Amino acid sequence: METKVKEIPVLLLTGYLGSGKTTLVNRILKNERGIKFAVIVNDIGEVNIDEDLIAEGGIVGSGDDSLVPLSNGCICCTLKMDLVQQLSGIAQSRKFDYIVIEASGICEPAPIAQTISAYPQIYPQLARTAKAKLDNIVTVVDALRMRDEFNKGNDLLKDNIGEDDLESLVIQQVEFCNTILLNKASEVSKEDLEKVKDILRHLQPKAEIIECDYGDVDLDLLLNTGKFDFDKVATSAAWIAAMEGDDDEDLENEESGEALEYGIETFVWKDRRPLDLSKFDEWVAEKWPKTVIRCKGICYFEDEQQTCYVFEQAGRQIGLRNAGQWYATMPKAQLEDFLKKNKAVADDWDEKYGDRMEKLVFIGQHMDRKAITEQLEQCVYEE
Repeated sequence: METKVKEIPVLLLTGYLGSGKTTLVNRILKNERGIKFAVIVNDIGEVNIDEDLIAEGGIVGSGDDSLVPLSNGCICCTLKMDLVQQLSGIAQSRKFDYIVIEASGICEPAPIAQTISAYPQIYPQLARTAKAKLDNIVTVVDALRMRDEFNKGNDLLKDNIGEDDLESLVIQQVEFCNTILLNKASEVSKEDLEKVKDILRHLQPKAEIIECDYGDVDLDLLLNTGKFDFDKVATSAAWIAAMEGDDDEDLENEESGEALEYGIETFVWKDRRPLDLSKFDEWVAEKWPKTVIRCKGICYFEDEQQTCYVFEQAGRQIGLRNAGQWYATMPKAQLEDFLKKNKAVADDWDEKYGDRMEKLVFIGQHMDRKAITEQLEQCVYEE
């Protein structure tokens, strides 16, 4: 008889340094619900574990100072280099009901989520009897620090964010999550709180925002939610929602009152014609609008018309990467068969350019759409 594989749900906690993740971890460890948590943290010394909770002896491997067994059946252990082996060991021990991972404050959540989601398929021998399954990704945001250190969230909108800057990391953590825990919410004014929430919603419109103080939140809102779906979370950021929208006008109609008040908006620039690489490069390097917070999308160039590129900008961090070839480059017979089977692509097909297009999503504050559009038009290749 085949043994049923047990699934152990995983909560992935992200958030920049000092946002309140460790406080929440302490609340989880002290739970009185009878849930046996395995909590994986970056530095066990930073977790203030009550002495009364520390059990005698060990649960998982004795003589390991990176693991602290607790009398309530939980454990707290240090995140190891090989997360897959660590998750597999915890899951297959079948001693725990739930796994919580406190990611480093300087970690991007996407690679961790991908590792958790993919390991049972890549290493089936590590998931024979039990496996970890990502249940929810929670990004903790400190409303007080956002007000005092990030200028009410406005620093997430500034134009000089570098790849290594904290603001860039915060953006990536907010964009890749199911739930945003807005911590210390009562310590800022209602107006400031709404401003912070509005900026968060524009970066990540699909995540639930939960207000709390010092991690004091109903665990039912975070645990066993079944919310996580890798594809949905990976495509939930505002720029992707805009890319998948049918009409730029629809985006304008969706702007909330707060968004209009603060001047935060989203728009999509579209064109079928190829860009002139040298002109586009000059515009990005020398004339990039300071009002743009985030830009991402697809594009192509006159001298490489077979190749689709993904363009991405967040502050000073700007990238262009090869995303493969356009469907229009397929052999004629193969293309005809493909279009018959893919109505969405066929409906958007252009007689001259096929599926080739420029489609860039801009998220910014007080953007001059007309000026940006005119400048991009000047980057189009002149035939």
